[in-house]
Amino acid sequence: MTEASSVLEAAEIADLLKALPHRYPFLLVDRIIGIRGDEAGIGIKNVTFNEPQFMGHFPGRPVFPGVLMIEGMAQTAGALCLMATGMTGQPLQVFFLTIDKAKFRKPVIPGDTIEYHMQKLTKKKNMWWFRGEAKVAGKIVAEAEVGAMVAAQ
Repeated sequence: MTEASSVLEAAEIADLLKALPHRYPFLLVDRIIGIRGDEAGIGIKNVTFNEPQFMGHFPGRPVFPGVLMIEGMAQTAGALCLMATGMTGQPLQVFFLTIDKAKFRKPVIPGDTIEYHMQKLTKKKNMWWFRGEAKVAGKIVAEAEVGAMVAAQ
């Protein structure tokens, strides 16, 4: 590993708003830490009770939807790709290509902090594939492989 690729970086919410087209309530990453170019990074999502999905999922026992965890993984991976290639702030979109090997292991509830541990599997032209593990307090709550494509608007 070269010295440049071992440097850890972080992206705060302002950086994510420049990199991703998503906005509340669909921006599902609050910051990214441990960034190593487009190779790896950890997206952070603070789950709070006032989020709109908890009005119906589920009344009396709020559970963060698994599909939103997959989307959070994809947003983390997309931001890593855009920031690593310097394409932030341009009129670009990131589109899902694939979701494979998705597994949900434990419910996530308000008050939890999800860490999306994303690791690049491969890249071809403007397409990336990542393996992700969503963790709460160090325990895997979900995992999946996601693929995405970056395209001009």
